[in-house]
Parts: sequence; C-alpha cells; structure tokens
Amino acid sequence: MKGKISKKTGIIIFCGLAAIMAAIIVVHRNPLADVQEELVKKAVSCAVILASCVLFGLLYDKITSLPVELYHSRWLIWKLAKNDFKKRYAGSFLGVIWAMVQPVVTVVMYWLVFDVIMHGAGRAMRGGEEIPFVLFLTAGLVPWFYFNEAWTNGTMALLEYNYLVKKVVFKISVLPIIKIIGATFVHVFFVGILLIIACFYGYFPTIYTIQVVYYSICTFVLVLALSYSTCALVVFMRDVSQIINIILQIGMWATPIMWDFGAISSGWAVFLKLNPLVYIVNGYRSAIYEHSWFWEDFFSTMYFWIITVVLFGVGALIFKKLKVHFADVL
Repeated sequence: MKGKISKKTGIIIFCGLAAIMAAIIVVHRNPLADVQEELVKKAVSCAVILASCVLFGLLYDKITSLPVELYHSRWLIWKLAKNDFKKRYAGSFLGVIWAMVQPVVTVVMYWLVFDVIMHGAGRAMRGGEEIPFVLFLTAGLVPWFYFNEAWTNGTMALLEYNYLVKKVVFKISVLPIIKIIGATFVHVFFVGILLIIACFYGYFPTIYTIQVVYYSICTFVLVLALSYSTCALVVFMRDVSQIINIILQIGMWATPIMWDFGAISSGWAVFLKLNPLVYIVNGYRSAIYEHSWFWEDFFSTMYFWIITVVLFGVGALIFKKLKVHFADVL
C-alpha cells in the first residue's frame, strides 16, 4: 500500500522518539527536588523506555496492527460514533439532556453538603486554599465523569454490539473507540459548564486554559488504552465489569477530586502519584485557575505518557490475541 511505513522504519521512528524522551529525562534537573529521588526516577524511566523499545521491536506487527486499523477506519469511526450517541437517547422526551442531569446533580449535592451545610469541610478538602469549593470540585469531577463513562462504555462495547462482532467482514476494533468518542461529546458540554463556573468566580480564560484540550486528549488516550484490554477480557469473564466498578469506586477517593493533593504527606503522595488520573485532575485545575504549564511538572508528564503507551501496547496485544475467539463466545 502506498505510503505504508515499513517495519524497519516504524521501529526506527519509535526507538528514535524513545531515545529523545530518555535523553530529555536524563538531562532534566529540578533544583528543588531531592537528588537521590530524582536519580531513581531517571533510572526507572530509562529502564521502562528501554524495555518498551525491545518489546516493540519483537512484537511490532501485533502492536501496530490496532492503531493502523483505527487510522484506516477513521471516517467509519466518526460516523458510527455520531449514530451511537444519537441512538443512546432516542425515544426519550429530554433526549441528550439526560446525559447531563446526573453529573450536574452530583456536583450540586457535593457542593451543598460539603460547602454550604458543612462549610469547614469544603475548605479542608481543598487544602485551605481560597479557591471556591464548587470550582475546585467541578474541575476534579469533570475529567472523572469523562473517564468513568468512557471506560465503562468502552469496556461493554463488544457485548453491546455483539451482532456486529459476529459479522466476519466488520472491523470490531472500532467499537470501543466509538463509545469513548460518544462520552467525549458529553465531556465537551461539561468543560463548557466548568468554564462558565470559573468565569462566575472571576477566573476568566487565559492562554493556560487551552491546556484543557491537552488534558482531555490525555484522558481519551488513557481510557482507550484501558478499554482495549477490558473489552476483550469481559467477553470471556463477565466479572470484569464488576471489578471495574469496584476500581472506579476506589479510584474516586484515590484521585484528588474532592481533596487537595498538596494536603497529604510526602509518603502517600509518592504512592498516589502512581495513579495516572492524578496527573489529569491536577492538570485541569492548573489549566483553569492555577496558571501553570503541563511541562513544568516534568516527571509526572513523562510518567503519564510512558505508562499510557505501555498500557496501549498491552491492550493491543490482548485484543489481537483474543479477537479470533469473540464470535464463538458471543
């Protein structure tokens, strides 16, 4: 096929980008960080990058087949995503408004309980900062709602569209991503609500606000990486969906949505930062009212993209391995 990248070229490009990332990590120096801790971070990061390059070279065809298939089906994906979103609310009187009701009610209830009824609790949860609690809370809940809905829907995509999975000629790899794009439509609405709330409290959009797009892309890629593993596994083990619900319940409190990350001890901070959603939620807040760039938290940015790429590679391998058995099981 004309324009197709050869295996050798693909491996060279991937390893070249990985080498650049490793070089940036090695030469980066944070004068405020502990030297020993920074050296450990650099060593671990470089080891993961090296292992990724080796595995990418060995499993090139299996890993790249999924993104290549998605790229070639991009117009089909967009068409199906729009149809799926319309179909979800077809027949209801309020239609798509129902997608907005529950998250809005959740935000209002948390605000009433923790900031209006228990005023001191709201202040404590945001670390004593003067940021309005409803803005602090909404900036954390908006990406969380997106992640929650997208991962849940992406996981159940093959089961929901089982009649398409049984069609030999249909590219079933597009099913998880169309569910995630459907969740993205709702997310755009809530980002608008978040910006309106920020303006109401005097935090008007600045050049930093454009980072909301970047962090939305981060969430999209992360949940896509997770969904290809879970949607494949749930076909064979329906308990996976229940496990995900438990993970989401724990994740709600393990992510700084209703509490401030800076208010916890350094020991717990290191552990909790392993959760990639910490990077995303903190990023939304920095984009809306803290006014800092994503590259200023250098190691968190590197960690997020390294772990996301690894998760996507694992997801692609699991999906390709189990794909041939989907129709038989369903």
